[in-house]
Amino acid sequence: MITRKRLTTGVGITLATLAAGLGTAIPAAADEAPATPSPKVELVLDVSGSMRTRDIDGQSRMAAAKQAFNDVLDAVPEQVRLGIRTLGADYPGDDRKVGCKDTRQLYPVGPLDRTEAKTAVATLAPTGFTPIGPALLGAADDLEGGDGSRRIVLITDGEDTCGPLDPCEVAREIAARGTHLVVDTLGLVPNAKIRQQLTCIAEATGGTYTAVQHKDELSDRVKQLVDRAAEPAVTPVAIEGAGSCSAAPKLEPGLYTDREKIGEHRWYRVDVLPGQELRASASVAADRAVDDDYGVLLRAVTVHGREIVRGSEAGTGRTDVISSGLRYPKPEVEDGDDGDGKPAAETVCLQLAHSFSAPASVKKSPGLPVELTVDVVDGPDDAADVAAFGLGRGWWLLGVLVLTGLVAGLLTGWISRWRVAVWRTN
Repeated sequence: MITRKRLTTGVGITLATLAAGLGTAIPAAADEAPATPSPKVELVLDVSGSMRTRDIDGQSRMAAAKQAFNDVLDAVPEQVRLGIRTLGADYPGDDRKVGCKDTRQLYPVGPLDRTEAKTAVATLAPTGFTPIGPALLGAADDLEGGDGSRRIVLITDGEDTCGPLDPCEVAREIAARGTHLVVDTLGLVPNAKIRQQLTCIAEATGGTYTAVQHKDELSDRVKQLVDRAAEPAVTPVAIEGAGSCSAAPKLEPGLYTDREKIGEHRWYRVDVLPGQELRASASVAADRAVDDDYGVLLRAVTVHGREIVRGSEAGTGRTDVISSGLRYPKPEVEDGDDGDGKPAAETVCLQLAHSFSAPASVKKSPGLPVELTVDVVDGPDDAADVAAFGLGRGWWLLGVLVLTGLVAGLLTGWISRWRVAVWRTN
């Protein structure tokens, strides 16, 4: 009996010790792998009276914004904590002092209940003033706390009507807090004065300005900005392209920024091994008054000047950013050609050019902002891309067409002579 009691006591002590050890080990393991901070985004929507205007795909600006919000709410990444704030949504009167305080948080920043958020947005109706400055200050307060990224997305159709509180100065004040809060602005009216104010707000915090005039553009752009908040922050590397390939800087995979003047070409170099695929894209931003016709060209060229592949894009009318990209899969080789069995890399020259033009009164310096993305990945197993076979200039295709034309001509001539001979015989 005594033996059993001692055994029971010993087992109890052992289990208690193990439980205590596990209890301390589990939190320690949790401390070693902390959870990634959740990014926070607040959508700030202008609900002022001018949002009744029907000039977006036959709908009112408010209807287009509601549809865009519904599309965005359906696509918000799970890790994003999203909130919604309005400006000009509640006070219908003419008292400027009251109307310029008309901003409130419609949906709190936190885990998203899509149905609840959509219901809240559905109740909105264009009402009052446009207090952009107070709305930005309120949104900045809504996003306080936590270590994740913070982003405000402002959607408006007009400039602030509640001076002297300048929204641009408010944005600078927010940036001075050092909280790394980014404000992106979307303008629903391509007005020069509105564009200037919204651009100033965005630039003060490292954000972007976009002019949108269609429902799909609005939905797509807001989705991009919300998704960007969920992505790891990447700081572009400042570089300076050269005037020729031989003097160009050599780039590793990454994100780069540069400036390119109107009428100027920039060159960069990238090494690509056999079996790898080069993926490059370039975006040029119009940060000043430019003419309506524009384009961007990105070419991949050999060091001897032969074009491998190109990507280009062009357009007309008001734009803020134009982008183009290219892919070059380099085929595998059986033996290395550098003497040690390792395949030699090919130096690919990237040429970037744009066709923006501007009136003589517009300053040409500094150049337009350029963002260049370079990536080198494993190439496809079956390189079906024509760039893999060196068809950038179409020489192979030209040869096939010439040969086909020659054969077709010979056959046509032979058939014609045969028909004439048969006719003469008969």
